[in-house]
Amino acid sequence: MSKKLTSRSTDYSKWYNELVVKADLAENSAVRGCMVIKPYGYAIWEKMQAELDKKFKETGHQNAYFPLFVPKSLFEAEEKNAEGFAKECAVVTHYRLQNDPNKPGKLRVDPEAKLEEELVVRPTSEAIIWNTFKGWVQSYRDLPLLINQWANVVRWEMRTRLFLRTAEFLWQEGHTAHATKAEALTEAKLMNNIYANFVQDFMAIPVIEGVKTESERFAGADETYCIEALMQDGKALQAGTSHFLGQNFAEAFDVKFANKEGKQDYVWATSWGVSTRLMGALIMTHSDDYGLVLPPSLAPNQVVIVPIYKSEEDLEQITEVANTILIDLRKKNRTVKFDNRTTHRPGAKFAQHELQGVPLRIAIGPKDLANQTVEIARRDTLTKETVHLNDLINRVEALLEDIQQSLYNKALTYRDSHITEVDTFEAFKTALNDKGGFVSAHWDGTTETEDKIKELTKATIRCIPLENKQETGNCILTGKPSKERVLFAKAY
Repeated sequence: MSKKLTSRSTDYSKWYNELVVKADLAENSAVRGCMVIKPYGYAIWEKMQAELDKKFKETGHQNAYFPLFVPKSLFEAEEKNAEGFAKECAVVTHYRLQNDPNKPGKLRVDPEAKLEEELVVRPTSEAIIWNTFKGWVQSYRDLPLLINQWANVVRWEMRTRLFLRTAEFLWQEGHTAHATKAEALTEAKLMNNIYANFVQDFMAIPVIEGVKTESERFAGADETYCIEALMQDGKALQAGTSHFLGQNFAEAFDVKFANKEGKQDYVWATSWGVSTRLMGALIMTHSDDYGLVLPPSLAPNQVVIVPIYKSEEDLEQITEVANTILIDLRKKNRTVKFDNRTTHRPGAKFAQHELQGVPLRIAIGPKDLANQTVEIARRDTLTKETVHLNDLINRVEALLEDIQQSLYNKALTYRDSHITEVDTFEAFKTALNDKGGFVSAHWDGTTETEDKIKELTKATIRCIPLENKQETGNCILTGKPSKERVLFAKAY
């Protein structure tokens, strides 16, 4: 076993980038700020997508698809939303290229092919979707309208990092319309809770559910609910958001309905989403200096079987046993791979599967065949044990369940030990710089103070926890009265 990555303690950012590339998850593309998600990385995203899609449909949502391009006039209709995303927008101005007469073999934009109206490449889809909803909603009988789409979006980031912040990324975005404010608020809270359950149960990442401050809300929202996670370097990561949009978009796009009394009213709205940024959260929460550590729920291969042999006869006998194990585990709905490649030695296979975070590795050699045993290696603890073939399937099941829970417990212990309560600004700065993590502190509720703290420390208010204890105190910066603590952190 040898470390092939930069140590996390030496350079966390370099460790992360090396791991993403060496574990074959993604790589930078020829397009500035955009990534290629490789098959192994995409297989993890597909598992996330499948489970979330199931949860959405169980709660009555349907999938649809809307255009990538948004006419500029529509994008401008909801002013706060337009202003919030304006600096990140890519804009299409022409629809054709032509040969460049001054540079043979080169192309240029055809000046005669300018669009009558510029098209914004969607940074988010509220504008095009609410313009569409206008034709879908006429009566209270059409509500609630519960729509989700899986799509790509473009936000022209200047500083990018694979999965965490790219100019183009994959996500899902839910958009719903309701007859009452209460229904819309319930929807926004429900979806935030679905995200929290998914991230905790499937990704084994503990999160804090909360609401954003006014300055941190989604542009155009009346309230933004969120889930916040803590990475191993002590920085927070926003893992998902759900927005109560009030009637802002309905008014901007004139989406009205006839209520039960026959009166016209604007619908109430929500939107919510998670993205491939969750891949970054998965990597940074569990992985170590040897590579990925994946929770079994999301591992493309939960178990890999590696034969160790000297002769073709050995391989034939091992293959027979391996195929039986493979069939029995698949009956348990476990994803299993028999790595019988002849182009790689066992040591190289071990290293690859360790780097790629396969939860359990089973090694079978001639001595194991003679003893009716196998060797099982756990990726999370890097420990090994010998198991009799008669007990193997039950032991694998138990180990996979234990790995899933152990990863969550380890991350929870780290998170909880990195929540620090402070009452002074000096203690606040010390906690941020020396310990990291979440800092629980009083704040006077003003945007001016929030901005000043960010300017002085680079820490932002990650959320006001939903399960916050009511506690009066004084703002750490201004000394003004405060009714509750909020969570600050440096963040991705």
